[in-house]
Amino acid sequence: MPWSQTTVKQQREEFVRLARQADANIAELCRRFCISRKTGYKWLNREDLDDRTRRPHCSPGRTPAAVEERVLAIRAEHSAWGARKIAHVLERDHRLQIAPSTVNWVLRRHGLIDPAASAAATAWQRFEHDRPNALWQIDFKGHFATDTQRCHPLTVLDDHSRFNVLLRALGNEQFESVQEALAKAFARYGLPERINADNGPPWGSPVPRALTTLGAWLIRLGVRLSHSRPGHPQTNGKDERFHRTMQAELLANQRFRDLDDAQHHFSHWRHVYNFKRPHHALDMETPASRYAPSPRAMPRELPPIEYDSDDIVRKVGDGGRICFRGKTFRVGRALIGTPVALRPRVDLDGTFDVYFCHQKVATIDLQQVY
Repeated sequence: MPWSQTTVKQQREEFVRLARQADANIAELCRRFCISRKTGYKWLNREDLDDRTRRPHCSPGRTPAAVEERVLAIRAEHSAWGARKIAHVLERDHRLQIAPSTVNWVLRRHGLIDPAASAAATAWQRFEHDRPNALWQIDFKGHFATDTQRCHPLTVLDDHSRFNVLLRALGNEQFESVQEALAKAFARYGLPERINADNGPPWGSPVPRALTTLGAWLIRLGVRLSHSRPGHPQTNGKDERFHRTMQAELLANQRFRDLDDAQHHFSHWRHVYNFKRPHHALDMETPASRYAPSPRAMPRELPPIEYDSDDIVRKVGDGGRICFRGKTFRVGRALIGTPVALRPRVDLDGTFDVYFCHQKVATIDLQQVY
């Protein structure tokens, strides 16, 4: 029978003792021990029967130790980066050309790759806008506990470049906190053409198509507001993917004292993400290489609300309602005290679209009772 994996040395010793007897038939013993004659004579000529390494004395194809050290240093600084990112950074920053497959083997050799995580990796291809600031995606990363209070990370991502416009450690998810954070982002990067959000507060309302105070403020600034379909978080897929990256590279093994400590780490990681980290979807370029601030500056004051001379204008009263042709219609409490425009539908008699600034916020039908 073949060598038993648990008693290899003992079987070698037994073979040698038998083979060294004066009348031993070496060829027959080799057949009975299921080894070749070459192996049998090899053991007869050795005093030490322990296993010896089969590692070659020289490995001309092996990655130089200095290069391995650079690979491991980058991995130590960015524990969630894979082989392609590390290979790209080595060439970009250190002028070292090394194949991603070689980096992968270095990481595997040092036990730095989880096979399960590698098998679960999936390539996605998503639509993207053709220029920066055409669309920003906004959302909260799931809140977590610091040593003193809960942190609610607010994130905003540019759809075209994947540039992280905003990453703020907030203590809540209320209108005032989000408005202040967005105002600072607008002051630095300008106004986007559109912002997409989910249907939760403070930008979404449980009432379908109802405008929130934050939504009304964005529209006053000239920003179009859109919402993901309920139950379809992939509509904000790039920001969702950003959250996964943030979890893996920043939050997974980090604990924060308070919001200030969290913001300190957020700001450092955000800089790495925007300016240093290669992005697969950008042909291994950084988000900053594809981003430029918006030419639409944040105004010092909200612009006046103006409508065309052909529009029917009504002021929103108590309860978020307007009166038109003897009937009362609800258009949203967030618009109380502001004028809205009614524009008749050419395809439906007695039906009017209600606009707040540039955005349609409701449709009313004179044949229905509200």
